[in-house]
Amino acid sequence: MGSPAIHCAEDARRIARRRLPWMVFDYIDGAAGAEIGAARNRLALDAMTLRPRVLRDVSERSLATELFGKPTRRPFGIAPMGMCNLSAPGADLMLAQMAARYSVPLGVSTVASTPMEQLIEVAEGNAWFQLYFSGDGSGTFRLVDRAQSAGYETLVLTVDVPEVGRRPRELRHGFKMPFRIGPRQFLDFALHPRWSLSTLLSGKPQMANFLTDGYQFDRTESRARATWDTLARLRDQWSGKLVVKGVLDPEDALAAKSTGADAVQVSSHGARQLDSAPAAFEALQNIRAAVGEDYPVFYDSGLRSGEDAVKALIAGADFVFYGRVMQFAMAAAGEKGLRQLWDVLSDEFSVTMAQIGVTSISKLKT
Repeated sequence: MGSPAIHCAEDARRIARRRLPWMVFDYIDGAAGAEIGAARNRLALDAMTLRPRVLRDVSERSLATELFGKPTRRPFGIAPMGMCNLSAPGADLMLAQMAARYSVPLGVSTVASTPMEQLIEVAEGNAWFQLYFSGDGSGTFRLVDRAQSAGYETLVLTVDVPEVGRRPRELRHGFKMPFRIGPRQFLDFALHPRWSLSTLLSGKPQMANFLTDGYQFDRTESRARATWDTLARLRDQWSGKLVVKGVLDPEDALAAKSTGADAVQVSSHGARQLDSAPAAFEALQNIRAAVGEDYPVFYDSGLRSGEDAVKALIAGADFVFYGRVMQFAMAAAGEKGLRQLWDVLSDEFSVTMAQIGVTSISKLKT
């Protein structure tokens, strides 16, 4: 029996929910608090309508664009996500191969389950390293040096996690990294043998960037000491492109710009941090108005379709990133599932372009 077909992101999520242990699914899918913030952002995306246009020649359409002066085959990339190999063995490498195939950035998380050096190699240079400031920062800046040595040209500083948000679904299952197996987790894994056996054969996912570095990363450690001085210090140390991710306030966006960041990434961390945060999609429009037309602005949070991505570009983003839906696709059907969903998102984006009468990414802005 073959893998089930994925016709939309919700198909991937539905299949992943059936196949993943409850603990793993809720870690990937969960959001902060009562998850009203996630719903608020979804409502904001849904509320935006597009303007259908007719009798325009849209027979030749291109999804190609440029990002930091380099050509990409899609206007969307892959957001940094921690411990992707929880969704499927080898998930990090599947994403890296996709990034190479389409010349789009793979966000490599500080807590990736594959070493940063291997991921940028497999991605053929199409990788950005995402950095968490943690503790007193000493280990953080060691990672910066390591990323530079590995050949990363773009660094993404995530700034919206001064403390890890409380995600009740995750907490109820006792989710810890590394795993701590108690009776509840044992039952959970036993009831999902397909995932459990493949994970056992492939080896338990670990935070790969800390296995040989002598620097132990505590996922729950406070990151509250980071300040604008931290960003300035990072700007001085990092010679490549610097993106500040997790910005929802126009004043913060302007401060990041004045500190020397090359771009801001509007994001609510997938609504995983603050349940009462404004809808990231609405924040995108406000931040674009604040920083002006020419400053690079990227977006992630809540994107579930190619049509969503079109909306984000029209609303002010120069480039967007998908997150959870990629993990769901791999959980559903491995590399085949990822390819299916990528094609779905591409087709949805292209068909939406046809419906609104545009043939190129640049024309979405006019």
